[in-house]
Amino acid sequence: MNFDAFIKDIEDNGWCVFGAEVYEDGRLTHSWGDTTEKMHDIYSATKVVQSVAVGIAYDRGLIDFDRSVLDYLPKENVEKLSESQAETFKKITVQRLLTMSVDGFPFRPEGDSWIDFALSCDIKNPETRVFNYNNICAYLVSVVLTEILGEDLGGFIEREIFKPLGITDYEYGRSPEGYFYGASMMKLTVNGLSKIGLLLYNKGIYDGQRIVSEEYVNMATSVQQMNREGGYGYFIWKYRDGFSINGKWKQKCYVLPPRGLIVTYLSHIEDDSHDLLDSMEKNILDLDR
Repeated sequence: MNFDAFIKDIEDNGWCVFGAEVYEDGRLTHSWGDTTEKMHDIYSATKVVQSVAVGIAYDRGLIDFDRSVLDYLPKENVEKLSESQAETFKKITVQRLLTMSVDGFPFRPEGDSWIDFALSCDIKNPETRVFNYNNICAYLVSVVLTEILGEDLGGFIEREIFKPLGITDYEYGRSPEGYFYGASMMKLTVNGLSKIGLLLYNKGIYDGQRIVSEEYVNMATSVQQMNREGGYGYFIWKYRDGFSINGKWKQKCYVLPPRGLIVTYLSHIEDDSHDLLDSMEKNILDLDR
């Protein structure tokens, strides 16, 4: 590993990277930039925080992934559905939402009621699994969690995830109806995102305390739905011999258990380039490209 060469690439190329951390065998061994002070948008990495909340609900026997999403959504929204839409959404399970395998959802919800917007979408083949990455799946899961927990999901995450992880700096957003968004709108520090990665790396344990079961972590980080990127779990991406937490503009936490490595960085790079990833893989993972 040549962490200094990775940082030199960042500085020489002027890449907008705010901070980076590397953990080896669960210990922080390398750090650069601001990793603990300033929060940054993590965009879709928010989905992985929500995935941990899903796991806690699963461990408590509150949710059945094979049941229809309609079984968990607010009755007032479900009762407004036409007969045909109700029949369509009866075939969409919670597991399908967690794996982004519903074809027909646009990328993000709109309007004053994001629940009604989602339930009005034209899902032509509801029983066919097709990978379709979008924010609506994650939002519906946040509504499901709120309903089954009987409390605000944001407050639940603060108490059940952030507090035991020692994450004190965070922000998150809500839908027009007031639900925790779940798909984006969260801010964390670099170190805060690393702690989510560490929790998953340690199979649901952080600092000796079990937060979520090993059973759920194994499911969430395994390939549940194939895609062109190599596979997707429960809001978590397959990456080489591990998995990754991904945000919109290269907010990343790579977790590679066989190598004993976690690599986290928050950046804001609005293009499709792979230069930062290439440098990380060359200098930190020692991969030849």
